[in-house]
Amino acid sequence: MAVESESAAQPKVSADEGSLLKTIVNLWAYMWPSGRKDLKIRVLLAVGALLLAKVATTTVPFAYKAVIDSLGASSDNPALIMGVAVPLVFVFAYGLANIMDAGLQQLRDILFASVGQHAVRRLAHKTFIHLHRLSLRYHLQRRIGGLSRIIERGTKGIETIVRFTMLNTAPALVEFLIVGTIFTFMFGVTLLAALVVTIWLYIWFTIRASNWRIGIRRHMNESDVDANSKAVDSLLNFETVKYFGNEELEASRFDKAMAQYESSAIRMWTSLGFLNFGQGAIFWTGMTVIGVYSANGVLTGRFSIGDFVLINTFMLQIYRPLNFIGFVYREIRQGLADIEEMFLLLDQDPEIKDVPDAPDIVISGPVIRFEDVSFHYDDDRPILKNVSFEVPAGKTIAVVGPSGAGKSTISRLIYRFYDVTGGRITIDGQDVREVAQKSLRAAIGMVPQDTVLFNETIAYNIRYGRPDASPEEVREAARMAQISDFIKTLPKGFDTPVGERGLKLSGGEKQRVAIARTILKAPPILILDEATSALDTQTEREIQSALDLVSANRTTLMIAHRLSTVINADEIIVLKDGEIAERGTHQNLLKHEGLYAQMWQRQLEATKAEEQLRRAADADEEGFLRRPDPVAE
Repeated sequence: MAVESESAAQPKVSADEGSLLKTIVNLWAYMWPSGRKDLKIRVLLAVGALLLAKVATTTVPFAYKAVIDSLGASSDNPALIMGVAVPLVFVFAYGLANIMDAGLQQLRDILFASVGQHAVRRLAHKTFIHLHRLSLRYHLQRRIGGLSRIIERGTKGIETIVRFTMLNTAPALVEFLIVGTIFTFMFGVTLLAALVVTIWLYIWFTIRASNWRIGIRRHMNESDVDANSKAVDSLLNFETVKYFGNEELEASRFDKAMAQYESSAIRMWTSLGFLNFGQGAIFWTGMTVIGVYSANGVLTGRFSIGDFVLINTFMLQIYRPLNFIGFVYREIRQGLADIEEMFLLLDQDPEIKDVPDAPDIVISGPVIRFEDVSFHYDDDRPILKNVSFEVPAGKTIAVVGPSGAGKSTISRLIYRFYDVTGGRITIDGQDVREVAQKSLRAAIGMVPQDTVLFNETIAYNIRYGRPDASPEEVREAARMAQISDFIKTLPKGFDTPVGERGLKLSGGEKQRVAIARTILKAPPILILDEATSALDTQTEREIQSALDLVSANRTTLMIAHRLSTVINADEIIVLKDGEIAERGTHQNLLKHEGLYAQMWQRQLEATKAEEQLRRAADADEEGFLRRPDPVAE
């Protein structure tokens, strides 16, 4: 009977407005892929196998009828064909027709496998590219676990729709026409009317019931996405869960989401049982009516026993595609419900776009200029207000200020993760909004505060700065980032996996990997976005020497929390409430005795307190080690 599955279609079709014809039209680009002559030939061969299979399918009931009639007519003295009894010839023909039918259907599926899988791959690739085109704002507002589940259902579903609609629905309709024609000419309009009523009622009920089940399916999908998002979020924050001992809280959150999924899934299976029963009741009622009519025809002499068998065999053969049409309709409708969120995702326009025919950026200095730049995430919450400054070629400019002053927003604007809402940012006189994003980002290297590594090897993460780099260049970048000695101590060296998000490495080790891949990228512009603020004082000093090396002779913008890292900057810009409060060198700002001087004094006191605590801890540890052993005494 009916089967549960997941399906998909092409973007810009929702579960509520999609139709079979519209779906096929939208999928045509995947079914008949341009530039793939081999796949087009496979489609044609699959259609040929399909038509031959229909011929074999139609032959089977006639062969069966011939067997029955020949057995009844010549059981005492059977006729011979080439020395073989006629009934046996028809039995062989019946078996051969069934074998051909089964073989041709499998051949059709084999030929079409490449087409279906290519369509899945193309849609998945398109969705993946689209996700990376969407803005940072969009990704910050979405849950990665939910996105991955939406994409998983959507990309898998296209194979079901492509395969079943194109290779099963049309053949089923052809088979209905063939059987209807045979019934009309061989058995009269009455039998045709009974057949048409049965098929119409079956399809009508299937459509109505399937439409009802769409709402249940949508709610089940929402619950599934919610549960998956909570699971992924909890596992990504594994350490935080352990820090606060909240395993039971996380399990409770996940179980509540799964309880909603359980309820929806039970309703889904219950409704499927109702659908299956209704389909069976309609078909077998029609089958009974047609059976009574044909049996009465045998009793009155209008039909032979073979005719009775022929009619029933055709009805049983019709049941398979008829049930499949119900299945296909349900799968298309449910599939569209499954992927309607993915369609919305694909319809989501990127917030940041290249202007038409945007040229690549041309680097000659480079000189970065902020010209009266204003920016806000929300209209009622300005972040930067008319900020103007310049980062000269080969110089280092530092931006400091209290939390929330807008420091990190500056780096995101240079990278063009967001566009300014006022003023402009230029690099060598070129507005960053008017050059190709890819070329802009290729010219910039970033060492962020929170370095997130791929769950790959150390070599992979360093080579990410320039994927075509040679092993020698990777090793040299690691040496310059002062991490090569650490890598040599590892059993697998550069082939050591770093774990999910780099969790197998310490904060300092991850920062060195980030520095190494930036060295490998060799960009003319460098942004250090609070690159050492998450490290302890000793590790910060070690990392700072590597940062000084990578920033030498590069146009460098340092966004810093710890002021000790910016004392050698050519100019320090102090932000407060999105505006430039002070600017100058380290010494000049201290002499000014303003906001920077206050921040410097507070950090000196914090560093001194931290040093005293460290010395006290070291003294306690040394005293403990020197303490006499009471057991020995």
